[in-house]
Amino acid sequence: MSNARVVSTSLGFERPLVTVDVVIFTVIDEQLCVLLVRRPDGEQEPFPGRWALPGGFVDVNKDVSLQACAERKLMAKTGVASPYLEQLGSWGDAKRDPRGWSCTHAYFALIGQPASIVDGDAPAEWLPCDLAVRRRLAFDHSSLLTAAIERLRSKVEYTSLPAFLLPEPFTLPQLQRVYEVVLGRALDKSAFRKRMLDADYLEEAGPVTGDHGRPAMGYRLRERERATVFPRGFKSGE
Repeated sequence: MSNARVVSTSLGFERPLVTVDVVIFTVIDEQLCVLLVRRPDGEQEPFPGRWALPGGFVDVNKDVSLQACAERKLMAKTGVASPYLEQLGSWGDAKRDPRGWSCTHAYFALIGQPASIVDGDAPAEWLPCDLAVRRRLAFDHSSLLTAAIERLRSKVEYTSLPAFLLPEPFTLPQLQRVYEVVLGRALDKSAFRKRMLDADYLEEAGPVTGDHGRPAMGYRLRERERATVFPRGFKSGE
């Protein structure tokens, strides 16, 4: 986020600062991780040197919508278009940014290519979520991150969201492990397999090398526009 001031307008009132922040999730070494960037140093910078979520100001000359701004920020940092991007919510008040009244529109994204981080002005790193939530992040980004983790874990109970955290093609054991990583608990293998196949949201992609080097059937999503909703959640039984 660059320096800015609340802008006076001919409308007779001041406009707040408007930003978009993106919580980008992936799975690395069987841990749910989030991408953080380090804010620049400098006396005029708010929270200098502090870690934060990727994001920045809406550019009215580039962004036709908040979604477009989130997609631009995501591409600028990862170099990829996320297979899944969802609006998380909005935060705003007079104190979250020392430069003036500010509001941010937060999104969360899921990607299966954790190595893709574009070198830029701000250093970036993937950090396990259980460690990231304990950091003193800039602005109110700790609240945004906590909300995003809660949203993701809640939706994983009854949707196909973890499939967006895997590069395709993937095996069913690999998909189950990602579910277990996000949920933080083990799932019954036979019940999981039946639920995934009965939901009919996967298509076979041919044999691939599975766990322990054994051949296994690979799968990919039939549709990538939205997550599949299951008729019942994992909490109600396997």
